[in-house]
Amino acid sequence: MSLDVVRPSRQSNRPLRVSFEFFPPKTAEMETSLWHAIERLAPIGPSFVSVTYGAGGSTRERTHSTVSRIIRETNLKPAAHLTCVAATKDEVDDVVRAYWDVGVRHVVALRGDPVGGIGTTYAAHPGGYENSTALVAGLKRLGDFEISVSAYPEKHPESATLDDDIDVLKAKIDAGATRAITQFFFENDHYLRYVDRVRAAGIHIPIVPGIVPVENFRQTASFAKRAGAYVPQWLADRFDGLDDDATTRRLVAAAVAAEQVFDLLDRGVQDFHFYTMNKSELVFAICHLLGLKPQPAREAA
Repeated sequence: MSLDVVRPSRQSNRPLRVSFEFFPPKTAEMETSLWHAIERLAPIGPSFVSVTYGAGGSTRERTHSTVSRIIRETNLKPAAHLTCVAATKDEVDDVVRAYWDVGVRHVVALRGDPVGGIGTTYAAHPGGYENSTALVAGLKRLGDFEISVSAYPEKHPESATLDDDIDVLKAKIDAGATRAITQFFFENDHYLRYVDRVRAAGIHIPIVPGIVPVENFRQTASFAKRAGAYVPQWLADRFDGLDDDATTRRLVAAAVAAEQVFDLLDRGVQDFHFYTMNKSELVFAICHLLGLKPQPAREAA
């Protein structure tokens, strides 16, 4: 692969920007893995890092703890995820105020998956925010947050049509959202056609592509099926026969993700959000190929 595929980033008037998603650890071993990933990727200088959030008190506490530590110990700008699931408005508002108090100014506002899991019927919690649009409006009422929301190049599984889905995105923007981050995808044309339709609908906020390096193909394919993301046959063929060969799988995963990112870069995309799965090696390698090198360490504020 020729390195001149990164030429557009040098010609663009905008700098190349990346962001990373992490999830809060459940065990001491997972916490060690998470902080190794954060320490490895932080010197690249991401525009922000997001931390996911699940329903239930213990997972909320883990998210808050992780975000608080990022603020205390690094120069990274954390974006805390927040959902409507299994909580009243007052309970969600308390979480929002706690984020604000520790210094969080960026929230990724999501409806969240149904309590019964993806594929089951979603029901709003009694007294809770009924959907992500209401949550965005609630956030803006509580503070001057930067708010990112989700977008679905291949349509949210629960939406009747893509146009309906775009209407939902527009409602979230009207409520105060300032950025959309997409569900991961593997066919770049799906993303680019989606952006064209979004722009035609009068939506002009950044639509940042979500990129997932496929280290475990079976696991990723299973999640993609539940999330409504198309898994092309060519991708399955790349990983065919590698179930017991982790080393080669990682090499293939890096090549696949790099090809995807370079193609998007060639086609004018300058922002990328990486779903790291709390692992740094593949994402670090891709960023290196993009020309994003570690910056000298600075003392935390």
